[in-house]
Amino acid sequence: MSDIRATTISDAAGTGPIALTKQSAAKVYITWNGTGTVAIYESFGASSLVDNATGKYNINMVSSMSSANYTTTADSLAQSTAATYRTGSNYFTNTTSLFEMRTGASSGYVDVAYNSASILGDLA
Repeated sequence: MSDIRATTISDAAGTGPIALTKQSAAKVYITWNGTGTVAIYESFGASSLVDNATGKYNINMVSSMSSANYTTTADSLAQSTAATYRTGSNYFTNTTSLFEMRTGASSGYVDVAYNSASILGDLA
């Protein structure tokens, strides 16, 4: 068996990391605190997070996707047994560089303590 060991894998020019185009890997992932002062816990491929209103967030991407028809996964977790929380995206406003996520309960949109999202598809 062979091992490949490296600290950096560079592009063909040797000037930067390789691009994840035409590969089956998450192009963006992000986790954040959605209550109080909204803050990103960890992210990859996300340039910023915007808190639009209660339960409504925009995730801006570092690199554009090849189309707005990418796949998303999202999840939210709150410490409450009083409500069932739902997470989803609004495909009407998603673009190649912005993903909108919403969190809610039966009562409407709500801020949720722990949120995560990932985006899969081809980069432009």
